[in-house]
Amino acid sequence: LKINEYGVFRGAKRIAGETEESVFATADLPYIPPELREDRGEIDAARQGRLPNLVELGDIKGDLHCRSDASDGRDSLEALVAAAKRQKLAYIAIVDPCRRIASANRLDLDGLARQGEAIDRINAAQRDVLVLKGVETAIREDGSLDLSDEALAGLDLVVGAVTDQLALPAEKQTARLLRALEAKRLSILAHPLNRYFPQRAAISFNLERVIAAATARGCFLELNARPERLDLSDGACRAARHAGVRVALGSDARSGGEFANLRWGVLTARRGWLEPGDVLNTLDAAAVKAALRQTMG
Repeated sequence: LKINEYGVFRGAKRIAGETEESVFATADLPYIPPELREDRGEIDAARQGRLPNLVELGDIKGDLHCRSDASDGRDSLEALVAAAKRQKLAYIAIVDPCRRIASANRLDLDGLARQGEAIDRINAAQRDVLVLKGVETAIREDGSLDLSDEALAGLDLVVGAVTDQLALPAEKQTARLLRALEAKRLSILAHPLNRYFPQRAAISFNLERVIAAATARGCFLELNARPERLDLSDGACRAARHAGVRVALGSDARSGGEFANLRWGVLTARRGWLEPGDVLNTLDAAAVKAALRQTMG
Protein backbone atom coordinates (compact mmCIF):
# COMPACT_ATOMS: atom_id res chain seq x y z
CA LEU A 1 0.00 0.00 0.00
CA LYS A 2 1.00 3.60 -0.59
CA ILE A 3 -0.43 6.44 1.51
CA ASN A 4 -0.09 10.14 0.81
CA GLU A 5 -2.19 13.30 0.98
CA TYR A 6 -4.44 11.98 -1.79
CA GLY A 7 -5.42 8.74 -0.07
CA VAL A 8 -4.38 5.08 0.15
CA PHE A 9 -3.39 3.31 -3.06
CA ARG A 10 -2.77 -0.24 -4.17
CA GLY A 11 -0.72 0.27 -7.27
CA ALA A 12 -2.45 3.05 -9.19
CA LYS A 13 -5.87 2.35 -7.66
CA ARG A 14 -7.10 4.58 -4.83
CA ILE A 15 -8.73 2.28 -2.28
CA ALA A 16 -9.31 4.60 0.72
CA GLY A 17 -9.08 8.17 1.87
CA GLU A 18 -12.57 9.61 1.98
CA THR A 19 -12.62 9.09 5.75
CA GLU A 20 -10.02 8.37 8.40
CA GLU A 21 -11.90 5.19 9.27
CA SER A 22 -11.37 3.91 5.73
CA VAL A 23 -7.63 4.57 5.96
CA PHE A 24 -7.30 2.51 9.14
CA ALA A 25 -9.48 -0.24 7.67
CA THR A 26 -7.00 -0.79 4.83
CA ALA A 27 -4.49 -1.86 7.50
CA ASP A 28 -7.10 -4.06 9.22
CA LEU A 29 -7.22 -1.65 12.18
CA PRO A 30 -10.15 -0.04 13.98
CA TYR A 31 -10.27 3.73 14.06
CA ILE A 32 -7.64 5.16 16.42
CA PRO A 33 -8.64 8.55 17.89
CA PRO A 34 -6.20 11.36 17.03
CA GLU A 35 -5.18 11.92 20.66
CA LEU A 36 -3.72 8.40 20.81
CA ARG A 37 -1.59 8.66 17.68
CA GLU A 38 1.75 9.09 19.43
CA ASP A 39 3.48 5.72 18.79
CA ARG A 40 2.91 4.74 22.43
CA GLY A 41 1.47 1.30 21.81
CA GLU A 42 -1.82 2.36 20.27
CA ILE A 43 -1.36 0.26 17.10
CA ASP A 44 -0.77 -2.93 19.08
CA ALA A 45 -3.70 -2.04 21.34
CA ALA A 46 -5.89 -1.56 18.28
CA ARG A 47 -4.83 -4.91 16.83
CA GLN A 48 -5.64 -6.60 20.14
CA GLY A 49 -8.96 -4.83 20.68
CA ARG A 50 -7.65 -2.96 23.75
CA LEU A 51 -8.12 0.66 22.73
CA PRO A 52 -9.63 2.69 25.58
CA ASN A 53 -13.12 4.13 25.41
CA LEU A 54 -11.87 7.68 25.85
CA VAL A 55 -13.55 10.15 28.19
CA GLU A 56 -15.50 12.94 26.48
CA LEU A 57 -16.43 16.43 27.59
CA GLY A 58 -20.07 15.33 27.84
CA ASP A 59 -19.08 12.80 30.51
CA ILE A 60 -17.94 15.54 32.89
CA LYS A 61 -20.59 16.33 35.50
CA GLY A 62 -18.80 19.03 37.49
CA ASP A 63 -15.66 21.04 38.20
CA LEU A 64 -13.39 20.22 41.14
CA HIS A 65 -11.24 23.36 41.27
CA CYS A 66 -12.47 26.93 41.06
CA ARG A 67 -11.82 30.09 43.06
CA SER A 68 -13.97 32.99 44.12
CA ASP A 69 -13.33 36.66 44.73
CA ALA A 70 -12.58 35.76 48.34
CA SER A 71 -9.05 35.02 47.11
CA ASP A 72 -7.59 35.60 43.66
CA GLY A 73 -10.80 34.92 41.72
CA ARG A 74 -12.93 37.59 40.08
CA ASP A 75 -16.47 36.26 40.58
CA SER A 76 -18.63 35.91 43.66
CA LEU A 77 -19.95 32.54 44.76
CA GLU A 78 -23.35 33.46 43.36
CA ALA A 79 -21.86 34.39 39.98
CA LEU A 80 -19.91 31.14 39.83
CA VAL A 81 -23.06 29.15 40.55
CA ALA A 82 -24.96 31.01 37.84
CA ALA A 83 -22.17 30.36 35.33
CA ALA A 84 -22.00 26.68 36.31
CA LYS A 85 -25.73 26.38 35.75
CA ARG A 86 -25.34 27.88 32.26
CA GLN A 87 -22.61 25.34 31.58
CA LYS A 88 -24.93 22.57 32.83
CA LEU A 89 -22.50 21.57 35.57
CA ALA A 90 -24.09 19.64 38.44
CA TYR A 91 -21.47 20.72 40.99
CA ILE A 92 -18.46 22.93 41.54
CA ALA A 93 -15.80 22.77 44.24
CA ILE A 94 -14.69 26.09 45.74
CA VAL A 95 -11.06 25.70 46.76
CA ASP A 96 -9.83 29.19 47.54
CA PRO A 97 -6.31 29.17 49.01
CA CYS A 98 -6.18 29.60 52.77
CA ARG A 99 -3.16 30.13 55.00
CA ARG A 100 -2.74 30.17 58.75
CA ILE A 101 -1.00 33.52 58.41
CA ALA A 102 -3.07 36.07 56.49
CA SER A 103 -1.67 37.25 53.15
CA ALA A 104 -2.89 38.98 50.02
CA ASN A 105 -5.38 37.05 47.87
CA ARG A 106 -5.67 34.29 50.46
CA LEU A 107 -8.36 33.44 52.98
CA ASP A 108 -7.55 33.23 56.66
CA LEU A 109 -9.30 30.72 58.93
CA ASP A 110 -12.07 33.14 59.85
CA GLY A 111 -12.66 33.84 56.18
CA LEU A 112 -12.78 30.11 55.43
CA ALA A 113 -15.44 29.64 58.11
CA ARG A 114 -17.51 32.53 56.74
CA GLN A 115 -17.24 31.13 53.24
CA GLY A 116 -18.49 27.75 54.44
CA GLU A 117 -21.55 29.43 55.93
CA ALA A 118 -22.17 31.30 52.67
CA ILE A 119 -21.94 28.04 50.71
CA ASP A 120 -24.45 26.42 53.05
CA ARG A 121 -26.87 29.28 52.38
CA ILE A 122 -26.40 28.96 48.60
CA ASN A 123 -26.97 25.21 48.68
CA ALA A 124 -30.09 25.69 50.77
CA ALA A 125 -31.48 28.26 48.34
CA GLN A 126 -31.07 26.29 45.10
CA ARG A 127 -30.70 22.71 43.87
CA ASP A 128 -29.31 23.20 40.36
CA VAL A 129 -25.61 23.28 41.28
CA LEU A 130 -24.16 21.67 44.39
CA VAL A 131 -21.37 23.81 45.80
CA LEU A 132 -18.71 21.70 47.52
CA LYS A 133 -16.88 23.31 50.42
CA GLY A 134 -13.16 23.00 49.88
CA VAL A 135 -9.85 24.70 50.37
CA GLU A 136 -6.40 24.75 48.85
CA THR A 137 -3.79 24.43 51.56
CA ALA A 138 -0.07 24.78 51.03
CA ILE A 139 2.25 21.79 51.38
CA ARG A 140 5.16 23.01 53.46
CA GLU A 141 8.77 22.08 52.74
CA ASP A 142 8.65 19.23 55.25
CA GLY A 143 5.50 17.82 53.63
CA SER A 144 3.06 18.85 56.36
CA LEU A 145 -0.07 20.79 55.44
CA ASP A 146 -0.22 24.45 56.37
CA LEU A 147 -3.66 24.01 57.96
CA SER A 148 -4.40 21.74 60.91
CA ASP A 149 -6.77 18.77 60.84
CA GLU A 150 -9.13 20.73 63.08
CA ALA A 151 -9.21 23.66 60.64
CA LEU A 152 -10.03 21.28 57.78
CA ALA A 153 -12.81 19.42 59.56
CA GLY A 154 -16.25 19.89 58.07
CA LEU A 155 -15.09 20.52 54.52
CA ASP A 156 -16.05 18.34 51.57
CA LEU A 157 -12.54 18.27 50.14
CA VAL A 158 -9.01 19.44 50.82
CA VAL A 159 -6.63 20.21 47.96
CA GLY A 160 -2.92 20.24 48.81
CA ALA A 161 -0.53 22.25 46.65
CA VAL A 162 3.19 22.87 46.50
CA THR A 163 3.52 26.64 46.26
CA ASP A 164 7.15 27.35 47.18
CA GLN A 165 10.57 25.73 47.36
CA LEU A 166 10.04 24.47 43.81
CA ALA A 167 13.75 23.88 43.17
CA LEU A 168 14.26 21.26 45.87
CA PRO A 169 16.31 18.24 44.75
CA ALA A 170 14.19 15.36 43.48
CA GLU A 171 14.79 13.22 46.57
CA LYS A 172 13.61 15.97 48.95
CA GLN A 173 10.68 16.95 46.75
CA THR A 174 9.59 13.31 46.57
CA ALA A 175 9.78 12.95 50.36
CA ARG A 176 7.77 16.16 50.70
CA LEU A 177 4.97 14.89 48.45
CA LEU A 178 4.93 11.44 50.05
CA ARG A 179 4.47 12.95 53.49
CA ALA A 180 1.71 15.22 52.18
CA LEU A 181 -0.14 12.18 50.85
CA GLU A 182 -0.11 10.74 54.37
CA ALA A 183 -2.08 13.71 55.69
CA LYS A 184 -5.29 12.66 57.37
CA ARG A 185 -7.59 15.00 55.44
CA LEU A 186 -5.95 15.39 52.03
CA SER A 187 -8.37 14.66 49.18
CA ILE A 188 -6.53 15.81 46.06
CA LEU A 189 -2.90 16.55 45.25
CA ALA A 190 -3.11 19.68 43.10
CA HIS A 191 -1.19 20.05 39.82
CA PRO A 192 1.50 17.57 40.95
CA LEU A 193 4.12 18.53 38.34
CA ASN A 194 3.73 22.23 39.24
CA ARG A 195 4.69 23.35 35.77
CA TYR A 196 3.45 26.68 34.46
CA PHE A 197 3.90 27.54 30.80
CA PRO A 198 6.00 29.17 29.52
CA GLN A 199 8.03 30.31 32.47
CA ARG A 200 8.30 27.26 34.71
CA ALA A 201 9.17 23.66 34.01
CA ALA A 202 7.98 20.75 36.15
CA ILE A 203 9.46 20.22 39.58
CA SER A 204 11.72 17.19 40.02
CA PHE A 205 10.34 14.21 41.92
CA ASN A 206 9.72 10.48 41.55
CA LEU A 207 6.31 10.33 39.88
CA GLU A 208 5.97 6.56 40.20
CA ARG A 209 6.43 6.68 43.99
CA VAL A 210 3.94 9.53 44.34
CA ILE A 211 1.35 7.70 42.25
CA ALA A 212 1.90 4.54 44.29
CA ALA A 213 1.40 6.51 47.51
CA ALA A 214 -1.82 8.05 46.17
CA THR A 215 -3.02 4.55 45.31
CA ALA A 216 -2.28 3.28 48.81
CA ARG A 217 -3.82 6.33 50.46
CA GLY A 218 -6.97 6.30 48.31
CA CYS A 219 -6.83 9.96 47.36
CA PHE A 220 -6.87 11.62 43.95
CA LEU A 221 -4.43 13.41 41.65
CA GLU A 222 -5.52 16.59 39.96
CA LEU A 223 -5.56 17.23 36.26
CA ASN A 224 -5.51 21.01 36.34
CA ALA A 225 -7.04 22.13 33.05
CA ARG A 226 -5.73 25.68 33.06
CA PRO A 227 -3.93 26.04 29.70
CA GLU A 228 -0.76 27.25 31.43
CA ARG A 229 -0.66 24.05 33.48
CA LEU A 230 -2.30 20.99 31.86
CA ASP A 231 -1.01 19.13 34.89
CA LEU A 232 -1.08 16.14 35.19
CA SER A 233 0.52 15.69 31.79
CA ASP A 234 -0.79 13.12 29.36
CA GLY A 235 1.96 10.67 30.28
CA ALA A 236 1.32 11.11 33.99
CA CYS A 237 -2.41 10.57 33.42
CA ARG A 238 -1.65 7.26 31.75
CA ALA A 239 0.62 6.24 34.63
CA ALA A 240 -2.14 7.12 37.11
CA ARG A 241 -4.64 5.05 35.13
CA HIS A 242 -2.29 2.09 35.13
CA ALA A 243 -1.98 2.35 38.92
CA GLY A 244 -5.72 2.69 39.44
CA VAL A 245 -5.67 6.28 40.70
CA ARG A 246 -8.63 8.42 39.69
CA VAL A 247 -7.92 11.84 38.27
CA ALA A 248 -9.82 14.88 39.57
CA LEU A 249 -10.41 17.38 36.77
CA GLY A 250 -10.40 21.05 37.69
CA SER A 251 -10.67 24.14 35.50
CA ASP A 252 -8.76 26.30 38.03
CA ALA A 253 -11.33 28.93 37.07
CA ARG A 254 -11.02 32.44 38.46
CA SER A 255 -14.34 33.39 36.87
CA GLY A 256 -17.36 31.61 35.46
CA GLY A 257 -16.09 32.02 31.93
CA GLU A 258 -13.08 29.88 32.74
CA PHE A 259 -15.16 26.76 33.33
CA ALA A 260 -14.48 26.36 29.60
CA ASN A 261 -10.95 25.28 30.59
CA LEU A 262 -12.44 21.85 31.29
CA ARG A 263 -12.24 21.18 27.56
CA TRP A 264 -8.44 21.36 27.61
CA GLY A 265 -8.33 19.01 30.57
CA VAL A 266 -10.50 16.48 28.77
CA LEU A 267 -8.25 16.62 25.72
CA THR A 268 -5.21 16.00 27.92
CA ALA A 269 -7.03 13.14 29.65
CA ARG A 270 -7.76 11.61 26.25
CA ARG A 271 -4.10 11.83 25.31
CA GLY A 272 -3.45 9.99 28.57
CA TRP A 273 -5.79 7.11 27.58
CA LEU A 274 -8.29 7.95 30.33
CA GLU A 275 -11.76 6.43 30.21
CA PRO A 276 -14.79 7.90 32.02
CA GLY A 277 -14.22 5.63 35.01
CA ASP A 278 -10.70 7.04 35.44
CA VAL A 279 -11.99 10.59 36.00
CA LEU A 280 -13.63 11.49 39.30
CA ASN A 281 -15.84 14.18 37.75
CA THR A 282 -17.82 11.66 35.74
CA LEU A 283 -19.63 10.78 38.98
CA ASP A 284 -22.86 12.58 39.83
CA ALA A 285 -23.00 15.13 42.63
CA ALA A 286 -23.95 12.76 45.44
CA ALA A 287 -21.39 10.13 44.43
CA VAL A 288 -18.53 12.59 44.01
CA LYS A 289 -19.27 14.18 47.39
CA ALA A 290 -19.24 10.74 49.03
CA ALA A 291 -15.99 9.77 47.29
CA LEU A 292 -14.31 12.99 48.43
CA ARG A 293 -15.51 12.71 52.00
CA GLN A 294 -14.02 9.20 52.21
CA THR A 295 -10.59 10.79 51.81
CA MET A 296 -11.15 13.16 54.73
CA GLY A 297 -10.35 10.76 57.53
